[in-house]
Amino acid sequence: MRDKKTAEKAESLAGELVKLLTEREESIALSESCTGGLAASYLCRISGASKVFWGSFVSYSIEAKNKMLEIPMESINKYNPVSREIALAMAEGAIKKSGVNWAFSITGLAGPVSDKDEGIPVGTVWIATANGNTASINSDAELYFFEDEGKPLSRNEIREAACAEAFKRIIKLIRDM
Repeated sequence: MRDKKTAEKAESLAGELVKLLTEREESIALSESCTGGLAASYLCRISGASKVFWGSFVSYSIEAKNKMLEIPMESINKYNPVSREIALAMAEGAIKKSGVNWAFSITGLAGPVSDKDEGIPVGTVWIATANGNTASINSDAELYFFEDEGKPLSRNEIREAACAEAFKRIIKLIRDM
């Protein structure tokens, strides 16, 4: 039932974010990798979200990160798609491409592990937040490891937990500004 509880938390936080952005007359775009559009889905469930939600770049593959968000392949290969540097580039790219006030990105490993993920444990997720405009963007990223008693959560639990944390991070950032 943890999956359902986390999903309810994420949906509640999405509603809080829509309300906050509506009050401020600001907008948000997302850039999602391991969550595959799940955070966008939460926002779309909220009545009135279309006033503040620009959309989401579901940049699941490295090619999508490169083509949609213009993250250089050299950077992706140097840092790994599951890294602070790529999470920041994804959030910044979402602002540059959309022109919104706020963005967050989620990139991580929900499982299973492939050869390119060597050394990255399942449950590793980077969440970056960004604000500003196309000329000047402030961004930051934080590393999360989603587990339960030393064991990674299920694939879907990791995705749900990443969405909830991303919503919490962006709400805190907006309130602190």
